[in-house]
Amino acid sequence: MRPAEAVMVRYLLAWIPMLFIAVANGALREGGYGPLMSEPRAHQLSTLIGMLLFAVYIRVVVRRWRPASERQAIGVGLAWLALTVAFEFLFGHYVAGHDWSRLLADYDLLAGRLWVVLLAWIALAPYLFYRLSDPARGLRTPPPPPPGRPG
Repeated sequence: MRPAEAVMVRYLLAWIPMLFIAVANGALREGGYGPLMSEPRAHQLSTLIGMLLFAVYIRVVVRRWRPASERQAIGVGLAWLALTVAFEFLFGHYVAGHDWSRLLADYDLLAGRLWVVLLAWIALAPYLFYRLSDPARGLRTPPPPPPGRPG
């Protein structure tokens, strides 16, 4: 296996803990705040909490195993997106027994479903954190000039 392939395998394996994060987030929703609010609101809050939890995890992964390039960071995000969507549909239908229409309903933004926003976050976060971790090219603003020196 070439080094570039080995790195991508590492990122693919790094997706597995995201399953546990998602399950923990769902358990928090179902056993915690979910019964206290409407189902749509609980799912919306769960999506936001999931985005925060994934942000922490993805930031750690990108800091530990920094992608070699912007292209690789984008590839990681797209691979994680594909794995997440495949898992959602395959597990949701064949293991959990949900019909396809129920699974597709989570993609309806007009109905207040935010699942697609979470998927976009999973796809974009590796690239975003890659850029943020590169002071030369990151999204941070440069530090101000020293006092007494023109900018």
